[in-house]
Amino acid sequence: MELLQTIEQFAWIGWIVLILIFFAVEALTLDMTFLMLGLGGGAGLVSGLLGAPLWLQIVIAAVAAAVLLLALRPPLLRRLHRGEDTTPSNMAALIGLSGIVLATVTPLGGQVKLANGDVWTARAATADELTPGVAVVVDRIEGATAVVRPRTEEVL
Repeated sequence: MELLQTIEQFAWIGWIVLILIFFAVEALTLDMTFLMLGLGGGAGLVSGLLGAPLWLQIVIAAVAAAVLLLALRPPLLRRLHRGEDTTPSNMAALIGLSGIVLATVTPLGGQVKLANGDVWTARAATADELTPGVAVVVDRIEGATAVVRPRTEEVL
C-alpha cells in the first residue's frame, strides 16, 4: 500500500518525463502525433497536480490525447501543408513524359531521348519493337531504365 502512495505522490515526475519524450520524438518526426500525445500527457499532469488518483490521471491523459488527435491534428496538418508545391519531382516527373526512340527499343533494351532533353536507356512496355523516330511515352521508371510505350495521339 505504501508503494502505491509513493507512486501517486511522485507521478508528476513520470508525467514530465513522458511529456519530454513525446516532444523530443515530435521534434524528429514533425507529424503532430506525438505533440498531441504530449499535450494529453500535460492534461494528465495537471489532473495529478489537482489531486486526481493515478488511474483517473491516465484516463484523462488518454481521452485528452484522443480528442486532440481526432479534432485538432487534422486541421493543423491541413494548415501546415497549405500552399505546398505539389509538382512531381525526380522520377515521378518523368512518368508520362514524351520522347523519341534513338536506338531500337525492345523489351530487352534500347535508347530514347525524352522531351526534357535527357537520353535514357529504355525498354518497351509491350512485346513490340519500337524503331528509331517513333514517338513514345514513359510508362514507368525501373532503376536507370525508362519503360516506354508508343505514344498515341490524344484528342484535346
